[in-house]
Amino acid sequence: MATIITAPHPLPESILAPVIFLAGSIEMGKAQNWQNFIANSVQEYDVILLNPRRKTWDSSWTQSIENPDFKEQVEWELDGLERADIILVYFDPNTKSPITLLEVGLHAKSGKMLICCPNGFWRKGNIEIICARYNIPLLDTLEELEIKLQNLLSIDTPVLSKNKHPEPSEGSLVREDLYPDDKD
Repeated sequence: MATIITAPHPLPESILAPVIFLAGSIEMGKAQNWQNFIANSVQEYDVILLNPRRKTWDSSWTQSIENPDFKEQVEWELDGLERADIILVYFDPNTKSPITLLEVGLHAKSGKMLICCPNGFWRKGNIEIICARYNIPLLDTLEELEIKLQNLLSIDTPVLSKNKHPEPSEGSLVREDLYPDDKD
């Protein structure tokens, strides 16, 4: 059963399930609530979804490090992105999504992104080039993103193994050299 953690609720100290960060368009009144679509599509999986869509967001907040509410939100998102095993990104064509573009830039080399950028998004060309350069899966629809995520969650991969790295077995996708710093 999927667990959903929304900003600004604290992230758990110990996580035993794969963590999926829902990065993407949030612009209230413009962006569809795609996070609910994804949450519904993975409800049967043992995952933790980190959703930055905050119920108590106040667009009048001063966007400054001096504003504790704003700073808490941004730090929650940065922490969540770093802790995530998978970063799902959705660019709603009705938005500009500058923070999402920033997040893609920060994590393009991480190897943990899946990006959905439908036709009509104002910077789709930039996203296509970044995805091609860094070998990031690029999908055109939320339905394709849903299927790709469900397929990923249905296979045994080292990315989705939490806390203890499984012992390699014949036919497993796990390789010993993936965790060179792990001395357990």
